[in-house]
Formats: sequence, C-alpha cells, structure tokens
Amino acid sequence: MSRACSVSAGRIYGKARVCRLWNVARSTHYARQAAVEGGVRPRRRGRKPVLPDEELVASIREVLTEAEALGFRGEGYRKVWARLRFRGIPVSKERVRRLMREHGLQAPHRAGSDRGPRTHDGTLIPKAPNRMWGTDATQVWTRQDGMATVFVAVDHFVGDVVGIHAARPGTRFEALEPIHQGIRAHFGPLAQGIGAGLVLRHDHGPQYMSHHFQAEIGFLGVESSPSFIRAPEGNGVAERFIRTLKEQLLWVQTFDTVEELRHALLDFKARFNRHWLLQRHGYATPAQVRAAHATVPDAA
Repeated sequence: MSRACSVSAGRIYGKARVCRLWNVARSTHYARQAAVEGGVRPRRRGRKPVLPDEELVASIREVLTEAEALGFRGEGYRKVWARLRFRGIPVSKERVRRLMREHGLQAPHRAGSDRGPRTHDGTLIPKAPNRMWGTDATQVWTRQDGMATVFVAVDHFVGDVVGIHAARPGTRFEALEPIHQGIRAHFGPLAQGIGAGLVLRHDHGPQYMSHHFQAEIGFLGVESSPSFIRAPEGNGVAERFIRTLKEQLLWVQTFDTVEELRHALLDFKARFNRHWLLQRHGYATPAQVRAAHATVPDAA
C-alpha cells in the first residue's frame, strides 16, 4: 500500500499517513494483510476459553431446547448467556452472540426505523412493586369466534403480569378485568379506595378513556396516567410485554375459541412470572423479584 498510487489524486501516499487518516493502527493493517495473503484467520487473543466453540454451541442448543420446553421460543443471546452462567459455564456475552449468529441460532427480529424525536424522556420504573402498573391491548384471530381482544396489566417495577384477559368484543368493561385481577391479588377485595397509591399507565384507546373505565379506577383509588399521544414509549412496559406475548404465544399458536385463548393466556402468565428472565433485575425471574420485595409495603 505504501507504493500504491491514489486513483483520485494521482499521488503516492505513505502507509503511516493513510492509516492515520483511516484511524487504524498499522499493526492492525499488517495483521489483516497477513491473514489475507496467508489465507488463515487471526488467532483469538486473551486466555484460552473453558469450552471450545463446538462444546459451547452444543450447550447453547441445550439451553434453547430447555427454554422451548417451557414454552419460550427464540430467546436472545443475553438470556442464553445468563442461563449458561447459571449452569456454571463462564463465557462472555459477545462470544455467545457470535456463536449464535454463526450457527443461525439468533432470535428472529425486525429491523428498526427512525422514529424521530421522542416526547417521553423520563423513567417508567418506580422504586417498589405495586406503585405503577401499565395496561394495554392487542388483537388475535380465533377460528370459531373471529377477532378477539387481549388485555394485559404489568407491574412496572417487578415486570410480572398482574392480570390478563381475552374477550370478544373488547369493550371498556372487559378492559377492567386485568386491573381487577391485579387488585384482588395484590391489594385485596374490590372496595372503594383499596388501590390508593397505585398509578395506572395506559394509552388513549377508547376503552381506557371511557367514562366507565375512568370512574371505576377512580372508585378503586387508582390514579389514571395516560401516556403521551403518538409516544408509545410512554407505555413501554406494557408494550414490551405484548411484544413478548406475541412472539412466544399469539404468533406461534392458533386458537379455536376465545375461551381456549383465555386459558392459554392464564397458563402463559403463570409460566412467564415463574420462569422468564429479566435483564434489569440481574436475570432473575419476576417471581424471584416479587419474593425479594415481599417485606416492602405494596403501596405507599
């Protein structure tokens, strides 16, 4: 390269000058050149790994098989890395990511797009359970009953599902069912002011903005917190869970009736809360997180 002539300028530039402009060390250039000329791949730097790539790939496949047996499909490299660590296999995240990519084991995903400036730039995570819940809805097709609406409610701190329901049609009355489930489970019987201290984040859907929905949560003592218009990240906890619900259940299984769908949702809720790994909690499950905060008052 040091004697190569620039096509655009018609001049010869030195290797040190070119590497400096490219912001590439000359040692890196020489190593790449030697690999190309010799037809060999540069050796991995650092200490020798505990497991060779072949054995590690086999362990990764076992982890994915176990996750699929629990009903979770297409887990990403971070959760695979965490499950390997739980098995006592020390390995870096990037190595797991590289091997999953090379062997076609990565979770399927869609490419993102530029969403422009964000209206919401705060935080959605409180400091204790049952301080803020998020609720949202999606739709799924059933063979016999047609289109059904799925309503969910998720705790923003713990990340567990406090309520889930399916109905046809998805009215304002049905939208309250996940909230009622969560109130009964974590506060007590439905009564005036029982949910005092709880904030409910929701979007501007007609079910949630209806007079009946707002009056009911007001009766329970729950504070309504609508997210910003055209800013779904404001209800990001519930939105993210619905994506997981679609990837793990609604997009991989077909249902005959709404009742069959409802039972499958309740089963998924139990499996999710018991076995799903949450990165922001150090790869603990929602059940472990809630148990660890059992001595903390539910609402203040």
